[in-house]
Amino acid sequence: MAIIVPDGWREFANSGAVTGAAQREIETLAALADALPDAYTVYHAVHWTRLEHGYSVYGEIDFVLVNQAGALLLIEQKSGFLEEGPDGLVKRYAEKSKSVPMQMARGIAAIQAKLHARPGCRDVAIDYLLYCPDYQIKQMESAGISPERIVDARRRDQLAAIVGQILPPGDAERANPDTTRQVHRFLRDIVQLETDVSALIGRAQTLVTRISGGLAHWARQLEFSPYRLRVSGTAGSGKTQLALAEYRAAIELGKRPLYVCYNRPLADHFQLIAPPGGHVCTLHMLCDQRLRAAGELPDFNQPDAFETLLARAAALPVSEDWLFDTLIVDEGQDFSETWRDLALRHLKPGVEFASRAIWLEDPLQNLYGREPVELPGWVRIHATSNYRSPRSVVRMLQNLLPEEFQIEAQGALQSSDLVVLTYKDAAELTQQVKEGIRQCLAEGFKKADIAVVSYSGREKSLLFPYTELGPHSLKTYTGRYDLLGQPIYSDGDVLLESVYRFKGQAAPAIVFAEIDFEQLDERAVRKLFVGATRATMKLVLVVSERSAAVLLERLG
Repeated sequence: MAIIVPDGWREFANSGAVTGAAQREIETLAALADALPDAYTVYHAVHWTRLEHGYSVYGEIDFVLVNQAGALLLIEQKSGFLEEGPDGLVKRYAEKSKSVPMQMARGIAAIQAKLHARPGCRDVAIDYLLYCPDYQIKQMESAGISPERIVDARRRDQLAAIVGQILPPGDAERANPDTTRQVHRFLRDIVQLETDVSALIGRAQTLVTRISGGLAHWARQLEFSPYRLRVSGTAGSGKTQLALAEYRAAIELGKRPLYVCYNRPLADHFQLIAPPGGHVCTLHMLCDQRLRAAGELPDFNQPDAFETLLARAAALPVSEDWLFDTLIVDEGQDFSETWRDLALRHLKPGVEFASRAIWLEDPLQNLYGREPVELPGWVRIHATSNYRSPRSVVRMLQNLLPEEFQIEAQGALQSSDLVVLTYKDAAELTQQVKEGIRQCLAEGFKKADIAVVSYSGREKSLLFPYTELGPHSLKTYTGRYDLLGQPIYSDGDVLLESVYRFKGQAAPAIVFAEIDFEQLDERAVRKLFVGATRATMKLVLVVSERSAAVLLERLG
């Protein structure tokens, strides 16, 4: 069976989150995985970007296959109907038509240029194939692509065999192992179906981040010893992709990584997307697990239960079973110095790879007012580019943030109309939330793609008492977990979460509701920043009339 990158694609395929052309690609992935031997590695949804005429041009190579010798085969899949014209095959989309040969040529050239620029990879062989599982090409000679490099509906069942003819398994013993490693490292750096933090809590929905680099690429090129890296990165800069890459790298080297964060929803999500072989938890979960392993049963009915939990865990010696080769601390802005010390105790001593630590934080997402911790001697890098949010959202936030917290708009989505709906009382609030959901649905988003995020906490929110808003049933966290440790949600179509619990997560369409403040102070700006940057495609703001007046005055 072929090796598939990224992990978790079968769970993703079974989640019901993929439809249409994406579902056809998953079917192809399953066919390649089952038909090809383990001499092949298949990278799915490799995204690239380059500058063309001053604009960022985004494209996609659907599959990149690598054999044991490090040679590549790029497969572009075109599902559905194609048009045949004088200039070759054409794929018609909702907004415009695209030339298939031109699209493939640009994608191949971009991958080739980037790969051949890497040390030792200049002579790596790259071939290509067009796969049209649903369409039978009538005029092969005028398709604009060599007929030998086309598999249409007539040869659909022969795809794996044709792949083997174009890209043989290769001789691993005769290949240059350094070149092969460089090829795989290059593809793992740019592959963006790394299931990232852009997923609704409690389900395996994955969004593709259309960036070619980000933290997962350049932060891992740094070399220093001991490896202690502090990353201050804005929302959407790729912190979770970096965490996942580090976590995976440790496992591939036979090491044990520990991922620790503040929010339980983020830990639950990272557990779903991370490969097996390490440990994922919040700091409180870690302390609870250590106490139970030592024979102590924490009493959470006590008023100071969590403080006692931390104190008792700090008093325990750290045995070998609780030492890890790689430590990844996420949401570091929410950690106190006491929490910092508790986490760092679990890192193995030494200066080799076995002692590798990364601290990920975003000062703008500090909703609890904690002072930043000191990390003496750590190398620090700043990532100010937001690749996830629509550029219009980032531009709005740029007008609200103080100068020392400026962020750059680098998202693939050039613009997205910001919608601002106002309300004066509870009755109007629910009506405007329903209107926000309606507008998202009208633009083609499904209910599963929409999250209603409350500016208020659960206890003070006017929305959480509702189980439905008009025709929309609400899906909320029940406070309970199943036998496998996964959160249990109420039955519902549209997710409702607080900005506190949804911090670190994202959804294609966000209805950011109950936005209400007397003055646009630092705390209000931070909450606006966190809520607004949860949206990857569309943002609807539901704002009280008094807050809307303040906000619009600030935005000019």
